[in-house]
Amino acid sequence: MSEVSTIGVDLAKNVFQLHGVDAEGRPVLRRQLRRSQMLEVFQNLPVCLVGMESCASAHYWARELTKLGHEVRLMQPSYVKGYVKRGKTDKADAEAICEAVTRPSMRFVPVKSADRQALLMTHKAREFLVRQQTQTVNAIRAHLGEFGIIVAKGIQNADRLIAACDRADLPAPTRRALNLLADQLIDTQRKIAQLTADIHADAKANDAAQRLQTIPGIGPITASALVAALPDVSDFRSGRDLSAWIGLTPKPHSTGGKERLGRISKMGNRYLRRLLYLGAIAQVSARRRGEPGEDWLWKIAERKKPKQAAIALANRMARTAYALLKNGTQYQAARPA
Repeated sequence: MSEVSTIGVDLAKNVFQLHGVDAEGRPVLRRQLRRSQMLEVFQNLPVCLVGMESCASAHYWARELTKLGHEVRLMQPSYVKGYVKRGKTDKADAEAICEAVTRPSMRFVPVKSADRQALLMTHKAREFLVRQQTQTVNAIRAHLGEFGIIVAKGIQNADRLIAACDRADLPAPTRRALNLLADQLIDTQRKIAQLTADIHADAKANDAAQRLQTIPGIGPITASALVAALPDVSDFRSGRDLSAWIGLTPKPHSTGGKERLGRISKMGNRYLRRLLYLGAIAQVSARRRGEPGEDWLWKIAERKKPKQAAIALANRMARTAYALLKNGTQYQAARPA
């Protein structure tokens, strides 16, 4: 029997499927594993190339298998799909992964360290609580509206919302329900503040995050998220490649030699894209309220709608972030001619 050289692993919660081939591409291993058997089996295998889809627990298994001496490569599931021959089975998926990982044109996902995943989890937990805060505020406002009590929209009016609950003459069951929602809102805001403080502390201690914060529109949260989520910037050929990786470049629809550029692709990291957009829309809004000028932002704000101008600025911010991270420099505003 030939020695296995490449293995495709189809990950799941409890049952994993392996497909291995030798140096000539002949199948030599087809096996189904339980989670508890994973490390034991790979300890007894010769050092080989292991391919996995970048999905839940993939980074953990990549780190563990790397410790055993294997070379692990992660791939986007959408890139692997084209190698599935027929049907949707674990065996077919593992075979497709084994084939895709050997392709020279395949793009791989860098394996995240445990520390980087921990920081990203802080960001994700904060984002989840912010959504929960918005849901709670909307619920309280809607319930008060049923009793003729109207409070202005916006999270900045959350205190007015709670005060309106306290002052309102409401039936006892309604007051009890609204008090529970108000307590939940206060508790959620406290948790958000704790996580925000943790992110600010990390951004303050990180040199790259400090340099990113010199870019207008990028604060501690966005800077920390960029440092935690971005792979090594040397993997990108240019700032445009980084912007495309985040999903801020136009999606092409070209045929017959005619090039057509549509809306932004919205591929890649949605969280980073949203943070950059929020920082950009704040910059655009502030600039539109200012004095007319000849700077780039004023010109594009005059030509485009606010949201379109914000997308263009977010694209520019991503490219600037690439330059700062690659060169180890700080942002310097363009001097007027």
